[in-house]
Amino acid sequence: MAINLQKGQTIDLRKNDKGESFDLSLVTIGLGWDVRKKDTGFFSKLFGANDEPEYDLDALAFLLDSNGKVADLGRTVRNTNGGEVSLFESDIIFFNSMKHPSGNIWLTGDNRTGAGDGDDEQIIVKLDALDKKYEKIVFIVTIYQGKRREQHFGLLENAYIRAVDAKGKEIAKFNLSGNSSLSATRAMIFSEAYREGSEWKFKAIGEPRSTDNFVDILKEFT
Repeated sequence: MAINLQKGQTIDLRKNDKGESFDLSLVTIGLGWDVRKKDTGFFSKLFGANDEPEYDLDALAFLLDSNGKVADLGRTVRNTNGGEVSLFESDIIFFNSMKHPSGNIWLTGDNRTGAGDGDDEQIIVKLDALDKKYEKIVFIVTIYQGKRREQHFGLLENAYIRAVDAKGKEIAKFNLSGNSSLSATRAMIFSEAYREGSEWKFKAIGEPRSTDNFVDILKEFT
């Protein structure tokens, strides 16, 4: 049975305190959320004011070295539209560079609404195959253009991050429902996985940030 983590709590990913063991050859870090429903009164329905806004939440991962830093910032390339894309093939997994050069960690895709059941975005990592130079993986969520659209985590419901092993067994889950205290939050350091000896630990963090640009957070790790 999965452990429901509290903010600041840390667990062993390979084996929990109930004696259950987990296969870390392929671990899925799943993110889910729902947009809080608007007023559905008569006038709201009449004028279409209850239409749900599009929230584009982006899941990212920073791979850190023994100094707690992102060592490889990749390169700048041109996309199909002729624009420049920086941080390509770096130690940062994000929407413009979805797969790490090692092939051991990747982002599955971009859900722009949070609609439907299950995970809205997933980052998959082969923890057992990850190069030992990587000591920690930090998982971050941002709201794309959150400031311009006046969107924030306080308007989200049922937000969570969870870890699932290679056999589909849920290891742990960290719930973070939206509330008024998150009304200035447009990015969140959700959790981290880190090495401790030969094992991997998973920690629920839940640190809010007002920025909606992950590069601002990246500066803390470079």
